[in-house]
Amino acid sequence: MNAPHPLMSDLPAAAATDDEDGVPVSQRIRERIKASRQRFHANDNIAGFIEPGELEGLLDEIAGKMRGVLESLVIDTENDHNTQDTARRVAKMYLHEVFRGRYVPQPAVTEFPNVEHLNELMIVGPITVRSACSHHFCPIMGRVWIGVMPNEHSDLIGLSKYARLAEWIMSRPQIQEEAVTQVADLLQDKISPDGLAIVMEADHFCMQWRGVKDMDSKMINSVMRGSFLKDPNLRREFLALVNNKKG
Repeated sequence: MNAPHPLMSDLPAAAATDDEDGVPVSQRIRERIKASRQRFHANDNIAGFIEPGELEGLLDEIAGKMRGVLESLVIDTENDHNTQDTARRVAKMYLHEVFRGRYVPQPAVTEFPNVEHLNELMIVGPITVRSACSHHFCPIMGRVWIGVMPNEHSDLIGLSKYARLAEWIMSRPQIQEEAVTQVADLLQDKISPDGLAIVMEADHFCMQWRGVKDMDSKMINSVMRGSFLKDPNLRREFLALVNNKKG
């Protein structure tokens, strides 16, 4: 008889496999995604493929595998009181906090018609965002500014909803360039403005904590759509206002 998988042996049978066939929860979710021919990269949302109750089973599965990682790091989790529950804490942190944007549906956002036909520049920010580099899972801590140029056909959303949508996108393993583009795509779809501009400035702990260990470097990038891309005066106005707020 084959020995049990070393990473799954720590788990109770019901927690490691959530069905009678002994198939791990992660494998069942992955098979659904593949059957739908959808992508499941680190910065994709897969909430639509997770069935009720499976997040709890996934948490147990991740915790079991994380215990295997700690064992391979030669950490005595049985006798070290500081790391006895670390595997489950890390699993819970990834699933319900740091990478939450992968596993939960998009936040509900109510859109309002632009009754007053507003067509002046609006800027929201800075919005504090937290993410993680998909290369090393090191933290990314930053601020986002969003510029919107609505038209009479645009939908409007509440100010807090910009932060909720940005957080939903950012709480996934990311690279900053792709994260900002995802936020822009989502807001463009929600609001349909004449112009949309996003600037993000962030500290990357993969540079500060490891590698070159440069504590002062920041990454700043932007996405410009519609009138912000076509009208240099509007773009300059937005960037000037953002830079003023940075100071």
